[in-house]
Amino acid sequence: MATDALKTAVKVIGAKQVVKAVEKGVVCLVYLAEDADARVTNPVRELCVRAGVVIETVPNMTELGKACGIEVGAAAVALLRD
Repeated sequence: MATDALKTAVKVIGAKQVVKAVEKGVVCLVYLAEDADARVTNPVRELCVRAGVVIETVPNMTELGKACGIEVGAAAVALLRD
């Protein structure tokens, strides 16, 4: 995971925000934390598969949150198209 790129990228953080962005068709890549609750990540994963959005997994929510420059964990993050 390119942590520097993730800090500066145009993105949305959080499962609900990621779902909204995927539904709008503005997402190019989604990161999902492996240790996040499956009830949170499975709907995101299924939507991404249906929409043809690439999914990358990261080991944990803390790492994903830090990579985004926030001080809390994140279950899902979406990079938005330019």
